[in-house]
Formats: sequence, structure tokens, C-alpha cells
Amino acid sequence: MNKPKYHIFVCTSSRPNGQQKGFCHTKSAGDLLSNFMEEIEERGLGGEVFVSNTGCFALCEKGPIVVVYPDNVWYGAVSPDDVEEIMDEHIEGGKPVKRLEL
Repeated sequence: MNKPKYHIFVCTSSRPNGQQKGFCHTKSAGDLLSNFMEEIEERGLGGEVFVSNTGCFALCEKGPIVVVYPDNVWYGAVSPDDVEEIMDEHIEGGKPVKRLEL
């Protein structure tokens, strides 16, 4: 397995016991995760871009939170409608989406 060029982490408010509760979960984080997965597949970036759901980043008031590594870019208040822009501008274009950065 090759290391991915980018790894996208989406807070879905997962807890160690498997429960999903919290702010990000209630603000469509599951849809956000699904949208990233679909965009990655549609763009043929499966080997270059990974996406994972995470537990809380402790920035609930700014959620849903998305973090892109290795760039260490943190996005806040991300909606499913923002996924295409993040993919276009940041992942494929190399420039973070300033309006969503924390």
C-alpha cells in the first residue's frame, strides 16, 4: 500500500463505545463523510486520498470539523455542499479554501 497524498478526517462525533452523538453528528457529518467518499471515487483518487471518520476534535461550536493532512488545514462549519469545493480547490488544486479555514 502506498501512502496517500492527502488524508481527510471528518468529525462524526464517534465515541469509544461506538455511539455517535454530539454536535458534528447532528449537523450532517455522516453525509459529509459520504460525500467525500463519493467525490474521491468519482475522481479516481482512491489511492491518493483517504478519508476517515474521527471522534471529537473539541471544537464543537465550530463543527462539523474537517482536517486535511499532511497540510494540517482545519476547516470548520463544513456542510455537505462544501465537499466539492474542498476537493476542487484544496485536494486537486493545492490551495486551501480560505472561507472555511479555522
